[in-house]
Amino acid sequence: MKFSGIIILITFLFSQTSIAQNRCTISGRVVNVGQQPVAVYARLLALPDSMLLQGAPFENGRVTFSGIEHQLVALRLSSVGLSDTLLLIRCEGRTQIDLGTILLHEHVQALAGVTIRGQAPLVTQGANGTTEIQITGSILAGSTSATELLERSPGITFTEGRVGVIGRGEALIFLNGQAITYEQMAAIPVARIARVEVILNPSARYDAEGKAVINIITKSVTVSGTTGSVTQQYAYTRFAGSELNTLADLQYMHNRLSLEANYALETGNEREVLHTTRTRPSPTEYLHSDLTTDWQRKMRNYSNFGAGAQLNLKENSYISLTYKGNLNSQGGSQNSSNALTDISGMSFYQSWVAKDEKRWNHAVTLNFQQALDTLGSALFVGTQYARFQTDQHDRIRENSLISDSTAVRNLLNDVLIRINISSTQADYTKAFRNGGKFETGAKFSYADNGSGTDFLVSVEDGPLLPDQGLSSHFRYVEKVPAAYLSYQGKMKGNVQFGAGARGEWTNYILNTTARGGQDIGNSYFNVFPNLFVSKNFANGLLSRISYVSKITRPRYQALNPFVVYQDPFTTIEGNPNLQPEKIHTFETGLQYKQLDVRASYTYTKDKINGAALRGDAPNSYVLKGINLAKEYALLLTASATFNLHWWSTTNTITVSHNKLIDNQYSFEIIKPKPQFYGYTSNTFDVNHLFKIQLMAWYLGERSQGLYYNFSRSTVTVGVERDFFKNALKIRLTANDIFHQSQVHGKYSVGQTDIYYHRTYSTAFFGISAAYRFGRLGKVTFNSKSTGETEQNRAR
Repeated sequence: MKFSGIIILITFLFSQTSIAQNRCTISGRVVNVGQQPVAVYARLLALPDSMLLQGAPFENGRVTFSGIEHQLVALRLSSVGLSDTLLLIRCEGRTQIDLGTILLHEHVQALAGVTIRGQAPLVTQGANGTTEIQITGSILAGSTSATELLERSPGITFTEGRVGVIGRGEALIFLNGQAITYEQMAAIPVARIARVEVILNPSARYDAEGKAVINIITKSVTVSGTTGSVTQQYAYTRFAGSELNTLADLQYMHNRLSLEANYALETGNEREVLHTTRTRPSPTEYLHSDLTTDWQRKMRNYSNFGAGAQLNLKENSYISLTYKGNLNSQGGSQNSSNALTDISGMSFYQSWVAKDEKRWNHAVTLNFQQALDTLGSALFVGTQYARFQTDQHDRIRENSLISDSTAVRNLLNDVLIRINISSTQADYTKAFRNGGKFETGAKFSYADNGSGTDFLVSVEDGPLLPDQGLSSHFRYVEKVPAAYLSYQGKMKGNVQFGAGARGEWTNYILNTTARGGQDIGNSYFNVFPNLFVSKNFANGLLSRISYVSKITRPRYQALNPFVVYQDPFTTIEGNPNLQPEKIHTFETGLQYKQLDVRASYTYTKDKINGAALRGDAPNSYVLKGINLAKEYALLLTASATFNLHWWSTTNTITVSHNKLIDNQYSFEIIKPKPQFYGYTSNTFDVNHLFKIQLMAWYLGERSQGLYYNFSRSTVTVGVERDFFKNALKIRLTANDIFHQSQVHGKYSVGQTDIYYHRTYSTAFFGISAAYRFGRLGKVTFNSKSTGETEQNRAR
């Protein structure tokens, strides 16, 4: 197979690369006037032309750049609230230069005649395969929401509301190291986002859940005093209408006490249209269904809010308490039409759903961290409680036209969902003088998910009577104790390595009254090892290889067999028999400056997917999650960033090959074919007056053996300018100009050929204004979530 040859070639290069010439490595430790390490963004400039060579963030203040060819360079250090510092460095044949401790003063230290002509690269790669995406100053900073920002980012995709990473699958979302829900992500002001980390090989410290981790890092803006920002965004699309998003955040610090709060309000309209055809060609049970469902959602009040307090005990020691919540009040309508032809003739069905849904979500987190030495050793203890509440009261009216007769039904779908999640964890970190780090910890999580569905039917305006077949009650209780060990260190020859293992024991009990009632319980134990090794050569080449094992448990609602009404012949139901999928990924890669090439192989057992399966009635179908036997996935990707005086460009090309295996549902087998993915982001600086930004991606056709997905793409253009000494930023954006990002595909299962096409309101014109006030300094607010995976599964 071609992919096998590529992986063998990269592995060969991994072991055979030789040092071509002596190149320089520069390192140093950055502190403020209080001798505290500060987070900096460092840029390495070539002299005398001031071209940008390398750029990267360093959260712990330890700056390192390697593979430097130029003999004369300038190092520019930038930190929030502190003036930029420029240092002149002469390599003069030396291979290692230790700058020692670098003090950032309140006044500018500059080299006369040095002007930066270039921008920080959009993408940088870490030694363990982590990708860092810089947001500030890029087209991504013009996004109207954090969700849209991720959708525009290289290598990240959204499919049916789920965020994933190309070649890996669905990812968990974190904010500054703590897991958050999609609703909480919507409350993050884009103006506060500094960068996004895509962690493909999470260490054993992370929960085994999820195939990748997307960690959103915000700017450190908590200060001695008060600071904050206000952002107003407006977007309009002919497909859905207008949307208004208001975000505000405030930070305050006095002595050792830090306070923060944020609020976001989203109102307006969202729209999604799903067109589906289902065809059974067999003459004895012929069926052709042409179904269109139009969701016209009215966001009456989408509010996200949070507050937190932190008491800094001493350096790297603190106690913090945070609260996060959101209220989603949704109205609008869901309209369906279904033209159905079978062996008895033609019929036409329509339904109108008046949506009335409210969701209240709350989460409280209490953290304590004690620094044990100045090297980074620490003890952390945290606990969290979260409650998710959904109340749904949908009124439905059906109109059926069969031959010359018309029938009318009124329905009421009342749904009550309550999910309670608690988790507690303790982590111990021991840092060594040689740069090694040992971590161990334990966690216990508990989830109680209960719901009730009352489905009532009225025929020809008669009384509403319960429909026992569509009504149900459900409860799911899960306990997961876990423990882990992890070590990262360095070896001779610039070799870094990390190894760890995590053990998780899962116990659950499921009770449901649906379909005659079911009582399901099970316990299982899994160990998830991980390993990475990287070598940094003196010529700037970095090679790496890694292995990681993960698990994806079904979402709580994916297990719940309650009925979501779509039309008289289509329902969406959970599957209480869903099993978690187990994932094993091997990856190898090479990195040289801003060029990164990697190849990976992933094996997944009990792959979770979805399908439209035949229901109990002759022409009915149920959309539900299912387990496929296994999946094999191969991936080859290359990314590069280039910078000129006036142009910065980041480009990614990926080729993937997936093969799904089914042993249960009678899918029609189709020949797997590779899928191509291309991404480009370009920023043009027009005489330092304003910036023009162009972003585009293309996701090609894909055949996975069972499913066939058609291609989709997007093109986005933005213009931005700063005012009032960069305090105010105005952006104009034309998103998905050609409206080609729709999801559509086909598959055949159980003698039925199915085609689907989803259209979203992604093509819009938007304007945003972000204003930041207050004097900025550097004190980080710390809050870790102990319920990272459980909250994501509560969606």
